[in-house]
Order: sequence, then structure tokens, then C-alpha cells
Amino acid sequence: MKNLNMFDADKKKISKKFEDSTSLLKRPEELRARAEKKGYLFFKHFFEPEKMLKLRREMLQIVDKFGYLSPNANLIEGIADINRINRVPIQQINENGNGVPLSLYKEVQKLQSFHTITHDPKLKDLFRILFEDEPFPHPRNIARIMLPHKDAKPTPSHQDFLHIQGTEHTWTCWAPLGDVPMSLGGLTVLEGSHKAGLLDVTTGHEGAGGLETILCNLGYEWAGTDYEIGDLLTFPSLTVHKSIPNKQRDRIRLSIDVRLQPISQPIEARSLLPHGPFTWEELYEGWEREELQYYWSNISFDYMPWNEKIRWQKEKLC
Repeated sequence: MKNLNMFDADKKKISKKFEDSTSLLKRPEELRARAEKKGYLFFKHFFEPEKMLKLRREMLQIVDKFGYLSPNANLIEGIADINRINRVPIQQINENGNGVPLSLYKEVQKLQSFHTITHDPKLKDLFRILFEDEPFPHPRNIARIMLPHKDAKPTPSHQDFLHIQGTEHTWTCWAPLGDVPMSLGGLTVLEGSHKAGLLDVTTGHEGAGGLETILCNLGYEWAGTDYEIGDLLTFPSLTVHKSIPNKQRDRIRLSIDVRLQPISQPIEARSLLPHGPFTWEELYEGWEREELQYYWSNISFDYMPWNEKIRWQKEKLC
């Protein structure tokens, strides 16, 4: 039975707009203070738009190869062939939480250009400032190619720590591959929620990840923005975030998730595996840059064992 005296922060509307932290890149102490206060950092046009546009094109060429783009639009626009997409069983779309069937996702994961993003010198410099330590980029990079399927659901409110574990100081970097206004279903953050610690979860949500963080009586506010290509949103693994519904039902939303942590902090072994039921040998086929392959193999990590108990579901009573 629900407690009528409790409110669900998940149902709050977005009431804040992200504050651009670009001006703080040369003021390290202020940058770290803002990160601690807000539980996220946002940077306008952090990445070179041309670099991200090139990656968008490569991914959309794969989407087009599988027949999911409209033949009546320019490829780069990402306009979906809705009838074709809706004929795909939603179970295939949801199989790995990436918005596309695994056969398509494997080809995206094989893109060397996709896996170079986490090694971007500017990105690593940012995290040297934040961590005051050498950053380690996780190789388990994630691409989201969210097909506008009629039965698709947005990712529920959650904390990444449930899925990553290791150190709480792992930060997720979310970057759109194309302009993503709120109407296209970008990411929103519950500002300051990292201070609440690790929260309980409930299940039954059909969006990516399947686990929804319980937000009963949390007095934080949702923040968001209309993203442009090149923008960067980053947050630690205890910050609550979620995606919002795509209201442009003929457009595909493309974005990437990459993660970095202080190299001296513990890591969970699965963070060194590919994202999906693949092997590195499969994904590295045809790569030219050997320095991007198995770059972690000579690092002596402090491994943290996986804790399934923190993922045990509870009843949501608000």
C-alpha cells in the first residue's frame, strides 16, 4: 500500500537548466567544487563537432545497411523508416539496452572511431583536473542508437553504480551524436542526488537497464537542456539520471556513454569487457591503432568483487 504522505521525485518535471562549466576549466578548484555541489558537469561544444558528426555518419551508415532509415531523407538526418522498425519485435530492440538488434550493435561496436572518444586528450585532461589523479578510460564503451519503435520505453531513473560497481568515483560521459532537443528524448539529471548515497531499486520497468531507483521523498530537482552536437554531460556513478521520451517519432536519437575513473581506485572486472556478448578479438578486427587495444593489460588494478545484493529489488511505496 502506498504512503500518501510521501512523494515520488521521479514524477517531478524538469525545473532547472544545466549550467555550462566551460569557463571553469582553467579554475580547477571551482570546477571540483561545482562537481561536488551539483553532481554533474556540463560543457557546451566540448568535442569538435566535425569529429562527432563523422562518427554519427558512420553509425547511421550501419543503421541504413540494416534498412532502418527512410529512403526519402538524407542519411545524416537520421529519419527512421517507421514501418520497417515497428515490424521488429521489441524484444530484439531491447536485447542489450541499446535501441537496436544485437547484429547491428555489433557492427557499431567494431568501429575504431567510436572507441577513440574515451581517449580524447581534452577529455583525459578534464578528468586529471577532477580526479587529481591519472584517469583510466574504461574500454566498455556504449553506443545508444534509439530507434523510435512504437513500444520503446525511455531509460528509467537510475544510478550507474548499480551496473558498474567498482569505485563510486567512476564518471559517466554522455555525448549526443547530433543535436538532441528535449523533444528528441535526451538525458536529464537529478541535481545533487549523488549526496543521497546508493538508493534502493525496484523492477518492472521496460526501459534500458530494467532497474528503477526509488526516489521517495527526495527533495532534489531535475535539470536538463537542449543538446547540440559536441556537448558533453558528465556525472559520478551515484548521480540519479534518466532519459525523457522521444516525441519526434520519426527520428533516431544517437548518443554515446564512455566512463573514466581514477586509476588508483578499485574496478570491477566486467568494466574491462566489451559491452555486449562479444569478444575483443571480434571487435578489434580491422583496427589500425594497436595502442587502443588491450591498453589495460599491464595495469595492476585493485579489483572489487561484484555485489549482486545492491541490485535486489524492493517495493516502491510512494
